[in-house]
Amino acid sequence: MAAERPIIIATRGSALALAQANLIAAQCREVFPKLRFELKIIRTTGDKLQKASMAKVEGGLPKGLFTKELEVALIKGQADLAVHSLKDLPTDLPAGLVLAATPKRADVRDVLIYRDAEFIKTRAADTGSADWAPGQDTLRGFRPHQKLKDFPAKATIATSSTRRKEQLLAARPDLNVVEIRGNVSTRMQKVAERGELDATVLALAGITRLNFEIKPDGQLVGDAVPDGLLATILDVEVMLPCVGQGAIGIEIRADDERIAKICERLNHFNTIHCVTAERAFLHAMGGGCQSPVAAYAEITGDKIFMRAVSFHHGPAEHAEGKRPIAEAAPLGEELAAQLK
Repeated sequence: MAAERPIIIATRGSALALAQANLIAAQCREVFPKLRFELKIIRTTGDKLQKASMAKVEGGLPKGLFTKELEVALIKGQADLAVHSLKDLPTDLPAGLVLAATPKRADVRDVLIYRDAEFIKTRAADTGSADWAPGQDTLRGFRPHQKLKDFPAKATIATSSTRRKEQLLAARPDLNVVEIRGNVSTRMQKVAERGELDATVLALAGITRLNFEIKPDGQLVGDAVPDGLLATILDVEVMLPCVGQGAIGIEIRADDERIAKICERLNHFNTIHCVTAERAFLHAMGGGCQSPVAAYAEITGDKIFMRAVSFHHGPAEHAEGKRPIAEAAPLGEELAAQLK
């Protein structure tokens, strides 16, 4: 396969988006060493609305908040592949575009990020609270491996996700769940510095792709990670992930056979079937990435098993089911029918 021109990979400019796009570019270069792949960074509507509430914008936020501009570049021939966090990609794609590949999925679980009580105690002893920024003497910390049930009554946990908010409150109705915006590093910084926040919830996949690491003692470390933060991974029984969480979606033009052949080599069998089931569920529920639903599919043997939860009608409603792998989409539709 000879390269007549570079193959353009469109991505957002956030640190996480770039990490994911570079991961895909590296895979492409390894599989097709004779081809030339280049990144094209595009600012999306979602990037421009970093300070807007994800839940309170009048009339609701549009679908494709983090994908539309990348899709326009595909349609206009200004890019050949668009790399998305699959959870951000609407289930209804523009005419002429298709989801062509999903490489192997990362860990789907969420993570609680919070301050380390021992770090705060040591820092206060070393520096004195008078040397801190205004309000930082009110910071409180917690022990390593703190679970959701261990937080004090009325603890404040920040998230921009309605799915996370509803599951937090289902597990702990006494919690104070508030809005937070910004990229991964910004949210960590807010938790580290703002006494009115006790914790936030982030995706483990995003943390991992940014080369952050949770040490055995619970310490969260890595470039751009503020000092004194701890992390606890939440089991899916406590926090079911959103549709497509941990997966990267590669979108292309439907009639581009050359790029489709490249994507065939990037696809991961289990991942594509699992996200097909989850996205069929979300589509049948009529929702987008901010819908108060969650779903997670897994393959065991020759079957695909999926569990889902919806808060559309108030309290949590659960459903689960199993089918042959070839019936991934019908499985998602079946669970949606139970919960609608």
